[in-house]
Amino acid sequence: QVQLVESGGGLVQAGGSLRLSCAASGRTFSRYPMGWFRQPPGKEREFVAAISWSGGSTYTYYADSVKGRFIISRDNAKNTLYLQMNSLKPEDTAVYYCAADAALRRHTRAQALDESTYDYWGQGTLVTVSS
Repeated sequence: QVQLVESGGGLVQAGGSLRLSCAASGRTFSRYPMGWFRQPPGKEREFVAAISWSGGSTYTYYADSVKGRFIISRDNAKNTLYLQMNSLKPEDTAVYYCAADAALRRHTRAQALDESTYDYWGQGTLVTVSS
């Protein structure tokens, strides 16, 4: 049984940093596409960042709202996905979810942004940024 478990959320002041983790179990996701999404209070879930591989190269995608501030990465030995969040803003307040694709492939940007691309989801971790 595949499980994705997020951690690292919490309360932080604007301008601060947090690192979210997503630990995968039940399957090795070292070469499978994975992503981060978030759902702000009262809003729809939205894409944050994604990572996939092809031909020995790593491909990352970011939402415009987080580009230059957030970094997606992974530790294959730990089967864990990360999201380093810097220069946090109050509008980054949301429940953050990690997701994984069961298909071994490189995502196009359109695929990475599409929730239906992903087969597995974590339960989410809350990030609150105070002003």
